[in-house]
Amino acid sequence: MEALGAAIDASADLRDLIGSPIYPREAQEKAIGALAAKMGLSAPVANGLALMAQKRRLFALPQLLNALAAQIAEEKGEVTAVVTAATALSKAQADKLAAALKAQTGKTVKLAMSVDESLIGGMIVKLGSKMIDTSVKSKLASLQNAMKEVG
Repeated sequence: MEALGAAIDASADLRDLIGSPIYPREAQEKAIGALAAKMGLSAPVANGLALMAQKRRLFALPQLLNALAAQIAEEKGEVTAVVTAATALSKAQADKLAAALKAQTGKTVKLAMSVDESLIGGMIVKLGSKMIDTSVKSKLASLQNAMKEVG
């Protein structure tokens, strides 16, 4: 499922094929069958994709993959933390952050990392409905607001 999601994210042609009503049903079915064979997908997954193509429901595939990944992660007791840092974290820093988040949540934490240099320093961690913002940018903004209130 992860490989199929990555293929959809990487290929504009594949996104166009599954999302566009212009392609005939047969063309979608052949293309998805060839993709399933090339990727070595299991028979149930390939059959499910073929059925989605026959019923003209391939447009819902990205949402289906996301929902399925969420259910699998929940079953495994995993959560994903979205981490935006000012600079790329080293492996040791990422492991330490994942361990700290695991201690806080009691679940295995996967990190989805991104870099935003406008943060100046620090990081923003989003874990479910919680957000921890330790960036210099936000601290400067709050200091600026405090100074406006005083004077």
